[in-house]
Amino acid sequence: MDILGSVKEVILAEQQALKDLHDTVDQSTVAAVEMIVNCQKKLVISGMGKSGHIARKIAATFSSTGTLAIFMHPAEGMHGDLGVVEKGDVVILLSHSGESDEMIGLLPSLKQISCKIIVVTGNLDSTLANHCDVVICTPVKKEACALNLAPTSSTTAALTIGDALAVTAMKIKEFSRQDFALFHPAGRIGKRLLYKVDDLMKTGDENPIVKPEDSFDEVVSSISKGLINAVTVVDDQQRIKGLITGFDLRASFQNNADLKVLKAKDMMFKTPTTINKGTYAVKAYELMKNSPKPLNVLPVLENEKVIGMLALQDMIRSGL
Repeated sequence: MDILGSVKEVILAEQQALKDLHDTVDQSTVAAVEMIVNCQKKLVISGMGKSGHIARKIAATFSSTGTLAIFMHPAEGMHGDLGVVEKGDVVILLSHSGESDEMIGLLPSLKQISCKIIVVTGNLDSTLANHCDVVICTPVKKEACALNLAPTSSTTAALTIGDALAVTAMKIKEFSRQDFALFHPAGRIGKRLLYKVDDLMKTGDENPIVKPEDSFDEVVSSISKGLINAVTVVDDQQRIKGLITGFDLRASFQNNADLKVLKAKDMMFKTPTTINKGTYAVKAYELMKNSPKPLNVLPVLENEKVIGMLALQDMIRSGL
C-alpha cells in the first residue's frame, strides 16, 4: 500500500470539499452572521455523532471570541436539556444528511420556544433545511473515507463554516486582542496580552534600594537580601539615581584596592534602562531580549519614582 499517497489523497479530497464550499457560500451565510451578531441571548449549537464533536468545537470557538455559546447534545436535549434554550437564542443545528432523527426531534420544541434556527447541512432538500430560518449548504460530493461512509470531508466543511461564522462575528463586534486575553488568562497568549509589569515586579523587601552615599558593605548586604542580584540607587524622594548589579560588584572588586572607601554612587550605572508602571510585561520582555547588552532587570517607575524591580527570570517563569 502506498501510505504517503493515501494520506495525500485524503488531504486533496478535503481540500476539494473546502474549495466547493468556498465557491457556493452565498447570502444565506451573510444572513446567518447577521442573526448571530444580533442575537439577544446566546448561541446553542447541536449535532449528533461526529457532527456533535464539530458542534462542540464551534461552540468553544464562539465563546472564546466574544459570542456566548453552549453545546447541547440533541439526545440529551430530548430528555430535558432543551430547558437551556430560551426565546432570543439562536440555535445552530449541524447535520450533513439533514435527516438525523435526534435533530428533527428538537424542531417542535425549538419552534414553540420561538428561537431562531440556523441549519448547516449538505442536503438542501432535507427535513432540517425545510424547517429553519437560515440554511447553509456544505456541498460535499464525496467523503475522504475510502468507503465514502465515515464523516471526513463533510465534518471539515462544517467546522470551516463554524470558524468562518465565529471569526466574521468577531470582526463585526471589534473583538480585540485584550478581549481575547481576558478569555484565555492561563494560556501564553493571554499572559502576553494581560500581564503588566506591575503584576510581575518585585516590591518591598524583595526590591532592595540604597542611597548614593551608602557604603560598599551596605550595597552587598542589600543585594544579598534580595533575589534578583541587583539594587536600585535612589535619592531621598525615591527618584532613581542609578543601578548596581552583580556585574558592577565584580568590577568593583577587580578595579579597587580599598573597597571600604567605595560608595554606591561610585559603583552604580548612572543611566540604567527603566520601564513605567502599567506597561505590558511583554514589552518589557522584548526590551530585555533585544537589548544589545545583557539586561536582566528593569527598575519600575511611577511618576519618576522607583516602585519596584522587574526581573527577566520572573517573566520567563511566568510563561511570557
